[in-house]
Formats: sequence, C-alpha cells, structure tokens
Amino acid sequence: MAAEIPVTVVRVFTTSAGEYGNQLGVIEGAAIAEPLRQGVAYELGFSETVFVDDPAAGRIRIFTPVRELPFAGHPTVGCAWWLRQQGYDVPVLRVPAGEVPVTYDGDTTRVRAHNDWVSPFVLHQLAGPDEVAMLDPASFSDGRHYAWAWSDEAAGAIRSRMFARDLGIAEDEATGMAAVALTVQLERDLEITQGRGSVLSTTYLGDGWATVGGRVVVDATRSVMR
Repeated sequence: MAAEIPVTVVRVFTTSAGEYGNQLGVIEGAAIAEPLRQGVAYELGFSETVFVDDPAAGRIRIFTPVRELPFAGHPTVGCAWWLRQQGYDVPVLRVPAGEVPVTYDGDTTRVRAHNDWVSPFVLHQLAGPDEVAMLDPASFSDGRHYAWAWSDEAAGAIRSRMFARDLGIAEDEATGMAAVALTVQLERDLEITQGRGSVLSTTYLGDGWATVGGRVVVDATRSVMR
C-alpha cells in the first residue's frame, strides 16, 4: 500500500527579508528506499533534494532531478539549518565527497567546502550586470555554465546566473558550489546576488578551501506517495 511521505521545502540564500532563495526538498531518508530516491527527486523537480539518513551524525545524500551529487552548496546550507531547527546542532555534515564543517552566525548558516568537490563549471565573466540579466537560459543547451560580472569589484560584489542542463536544471536560482569555485578562482571573499535576487556570502580560506553561507527559511510542506 502506498504511503504519503512528507517533504519539507526550504528556501536557501534568501535576502534579509526572506525573499527569493533556492528551493530545497528535505526528506527523512528512512522513508524512501535508495533505489527510489532518484525518481522522487525527479518528481519533486527542485534543483536538489536531500535525503537525511542520520540526522544526529549529519549524514545526508543529495540528488538533482537526474543524478546524485557528492556535494552541493545550497543543499548542505539548507539541510544544516533545517537540522538545527529539529534540534540537531550538527557541527559537520557527512556527504559522499567528505565531511562538511558547519558554522552558525545569527541567521546565517555557513558550510566549508573544497574546490575539488565542486562539479565542473564553465565560468563566463561578462562586462556588467546588465549582460548577465539579459542571458537566455535556452542558449545553454548542455553542460554547466556560471555567468557573472562585477557589480562593485572593490566591495567584492557580483551578479550571477547559473545554467546546468546536464543536471536537469534549466536555471538554478542560487548555486553554492559555483560560488565556491569562483571564490577559489578569484582568491577573495565575495557577496553574490544570483538569479532573481538570492544572496550568497563566501570567504576564501586558501589551498582550494572556501565557505559559502546565507539565510534559510521554511517555504512549504509537500508530500510524495510511495
């Protein structure tokens, strides 16, 4: 007999007013057998869905609509925040890529990641924010592309968008692992506005390491039948 499985939906990398942010589905791993997880992620249609296998240990798995990822930014930030709301103040998340340290500062949740964990992106630096805004997602038919431009170079402020057809994502609203990749490439802290207006904050730590963080809010509750 089919059962109704609850899905908590959060938005990750919102503004200080709780606007925008990238939706993330969070599901208790015990509710969905591993062979069924990819189908559930596809059905939900979020850029990523997280399955929490051990909340106390911070052990999670991350799926896009078409494949599992060893690491991703907005799922780890969003899931760390969600776990804390459930009473699990975990200092480390455990994903296939490795251990992801977590810190909390007021309403900001931040994770530390290595550039080696990041899925490969083609980084496109454009002349200015208007050029970024004018991009057509349909022109990126394959691969993973992160387009960015300085909005205030002295302040480390960037405007960006991300397109990843091979992950089943026409356009991603906020992309933590691309923010890590750009931070490591530029070797400096960044304040990134992505998509419609989501906000990501990064710090460069050296040797391929960076942090990415932001605000998270609960968006909705959904369910899937399995």
